[in-house]
Amino acid sequence: MENREDDNRIAITGLGVVSPNGVGNEHFLAALREGRSGIRKIELLEKLGFRCTVGGQPELTDETLAQYLSPLEQKRIVADGVRFGVLSGLMAWEDAGLKRATKEEVYWNSGVMMGAGMSGGDVFGAGVSIVNQGRVKRLGSVTCPNTMSSSASAFLGGLIGCGNQVSTNASACASGTEAILLGAERIRRGLADRMVCGACDSGSEYVRAGFDAMRVLNSRSNDAPQEASRPLSARAAGFVPSAAGGALVLERLSAAKARGARIYAEILGGAVNSGGQRMGGSMTAPNREAIRLVLRSALRHAQCTANSVDVISGHLTATRFDPYEIEAWADVLGCRPESFPYVQALKSLTGHALSASGALEAVALTMQLHHGFLHPNLNIDPLHADVVRRIAEDRIPKTYGKQPLSIGMSASFGFGDVNACLVIKKYTNE
Repeated sequence: MENREDDNRIAITGLGVVSPNGVGNEHFLAALREGRSGIRKIELLEKLGFRCTVGGQPELTDETLAQYLSPLEQKRIVADGVRFGVLSGLMAWEDAGLKRATKEEVYWNSGVMMGAGMSGGDVFGAGVSIVNQGRVKRLGSVTCPNTMSSSASAFLGGLIGCGNQVSTNASACASGTEAILLGAERIRRGLADRMVCGACDSGSEYVRAGFDAMRVLNSRSNDAPQEASRPLSARAAGFVPSAAGGALVLERLSAAKARGARIYAEILGGAVNSGGQRMGGSMTAPNREAIRLVLRSALRHAQCTANSVDVISGHLTATRFDPYEIEAWADVLGCRPESFPYVQALKSLTGHALSASGALEAVALTMQLHHGFLHPNLNIDPLHADVVRRIAEDRIPKTYGKQPLSIGMSASFGFGDVNACLVIKKYTNE
């Protein structure tokens, strides 16, 4: 691997997370170590006649909201998914040791790239009901700012005072991973010194209804919520939807060093692509060759060899595509079952946070690289037969374990046959 000058190296200096199994870095880190699930029974879904009545929803306390948002800001930012994105971004900014700009200044070299799906789904759904009742005047002034695709990035950029690019990308479940790569590339090109990157999505019933109607959710485990999300398992019966926000502060390594910042890890590189909805790929299914290509391209861009990868954070949604994903990893890395990198399926703990999933998984992977551990994978027994053929069972941890880790890969595959893969390396001051 070539040495690169500090100006071309991208440091991760801040993390922020709003997850079903932990709000804030301390709680999320503890949940990872303990293997604590965030999947719960959601009574409203049962009342509304959903097939799948379990899911993941972050629990925001008044104390947490007051820590990051003033009473006026809480009245302005009301959509749940938008709040998750804004809060995770503010947490990451604070974690990086940075302060918000005063009202008289702008951070011209700092920006935001926050991926989003239907983060304002709850506000939009409620608004539709009001409009259909002929009560348009009752919508209020917060509806538009909370239902834009760019709501989270716009609010976050304003709260911090960012004067560089403040934007939103939308690539379904690949959004979070793609956002991180877009922010890293902006810094690498010399267009910014610092970017807050991540993604968010809503847990609204209006968002979950479409997936429920497609019958892609697990409706067999409504009475056992914490056993519902089963990536890699022969008993997988569909994914479990959740909501979240995740964010990372990316910074030019030279700038991070100059201000004495704590550095968690480095973004070595990555790749995005599309399968063109050909060769078996469609709006809802991935082109398997495109998955292989994006993994190979990510390794090449990061200037990494396949045998240097210690851990994989897979997309792994607990659907029939899990074995195909493992097959792709095995083919690209060219490894035998006993030498397979450790495999992590975060969705077994959090459910599938849709557009936020890649950002959530990037935060989790960074924490594991920095602290040197592997979180348990829940509900994977019995492993799918096609998974066992490719991976030795001890490469898919079922319990917490300390483990020195250097390089990890995180991949996300989204509706529309779009893919993204990120390569992260633990930072050492060499």
